[in-house]
Amino acid sequence: MNRPSPASRPRHLALERLHLAWDLLILCLVVVNLALLLFDSLFLLPPLNAAFEALSPTLHGAYDRYIHAHFIAIDLAFVSVFLLDVLLGWAVAIAEHRYHRWFFYPFVHWYDVLGCIPLGGFRLLRILRAISLLHRLQRMGLIDVRRWRLYAIFAKYYDILLEELSDRIAIRLLDNVQDQVRSSDSLSRRLIDDVVMPRKQQLISEVTRRLEDMAGSAYASNRADLMRYVSALVGRTLAESPEIRRLKRLPMGSQVAKGLDEALRDLACRLVDEAVEGMRALEFTALMEHLTESGFDAWVRVDKHTDRVTEQVLVDMLEMLKEQVAVKQWRDRYE
Repeated sequence: MNRPSPASRPRHLALERLHLAWDLLILCLVVVNLALLLFDSLFLLPPLNAAFEALSPTLHGAYDRYIHAHFIAIDLAFVSVFLLDVLLGWAVAIAEHRYHRWFFYPFVHWYDVLGCIPLGGFRLLRILRAISLLHRLQRMGLIDVRRWRLYAIFAKYYDILLEELSDRIAIRLLDNVQDQVRSSDSLSRRLIDDVVMPRKQQLISEVTRRLEDMAGSAYASNRADLMRYVSALVGRTLAESPEIRRLKRLPMGSQVAKGLDEALRDLACRLVDEAVEGMRALEFTALMEHLTESGFDAWVRVDKHTDRVTEQVLVDMLEMLKEQVAVKQWRDRYE
């Protein structure tokens, strides 16, 4: 239901109080009806009947004459009121658009519907109306059941029960998945064909992008060290070159060799900078994608050994999940 506007709040509050009064009336009738059912059942027992007659003959005679003799009619009167309650509640729910579909009401209030059946066991279900009553009182702000000790105890054990049930179901499902993995003859091939290959181009593009980002960030953070290494490499190469040694023996050769060394160092550093800048070009991206695709095809090649490894990895992963699921987390919350 939509939240009422400020102008309609008094009317909404009046309707809530009317619902509350009706719920209280029905709950009282349920208690009276159950008490009559219990008392009339005990009245049928000869020892208790005789004891009742001995204690109060007048009351015994009145009950026998006016209530017990017409008990079926009295019980059917209660049933008719309960049936009217269901039909009236259904009509109100439709008028208020309380549920997504008009026919949801009997399923939500199944305990009221079954409680209309004139059998003692089903009649007990109408006691669950008290839960609806508590919910309405909670919604109106008249009570706060979350502060009740009984609610805290119920919530605790309900939470524990749900966790234990869900854990056992999850472990059972994981066991079944492990069995399916072990019994599969071509799991790796199916994973490659059905999962990886349809997304091959996206995976290649993602790997290429990450390689470019990794190379760019690594170069930016280590550029100074890389330039020193390139300069030292050029200097060492020139120092070991026989042609440069012969050049140094000539007049003015040392100055020429020194200038050549500086020029080559600067040229090598510029080449490295240009190469890194070129990583952003479309041609380099296409080259990286081609190299990645070649490595990708080799990576997805499947054989019997790959099948065994894939199977064992999946089984071990599922086993770890089972161990994690089996951890009783409610102990950390409540102990």
